[in-house]
Amino acid sequence: MIMRNFDFSPLYRTSIGFDRMASLLDSLAATEKSQPSYPPYNIELLGEDQYRITMAVAGFAEGDLQIEAAQNTLTVTGKREQSEGKQFLHQGIAARNFERRFQLADHVRVVGASLENGLLNVDLVREIPEAMKPRSIAINTGDRKAHLEQVSVGEESSESAA
Repeated sequence: MIMRNFDFSPLYRTSIGFDRMASLLDSLAATEKSQPSYPPYNIELLGEDQYRITMAVAGFAEGDLQIEAAQNTLTVTGKREQSEGKQFLHQGIAARNFERRFQLADHVRVVGASLENGLLNVDLVREIPEAMKPRSIAINTGDRKAHLEQVSVGEESSESAA
């Protein structure tokens, strides 16, 4: 027996400002069964902040595919015109239209796409703004505070002497 239900409530208690992420995880777990399985895809980590989505789109030409990035959603659509008049004895190659949506994290953007040997590669990069990058915070010690008090007292005495 496989359990498909996950309880994400511990994440809510230990995270600050990640409510959206936990909500996305909840909705992902709920809609996992309703997600279409066509076309199959891979998500690769190419570097520290570089990703690639590879989709198997055999039979689709470049003109049949559309890639759109809006807000935090990447949508890949494949529309192929059905050629009438063909009679198949066996049709094992899926030729159906599709629309696949991917939720992108903040600051992830699409940098390019290529179609090679029936595989659609969509390259992504995460660019974190300088203001959001981690920074080091200095810790004030008692010695430094005493030093600042001595400097300010010395400045006052030199001002009163003048």
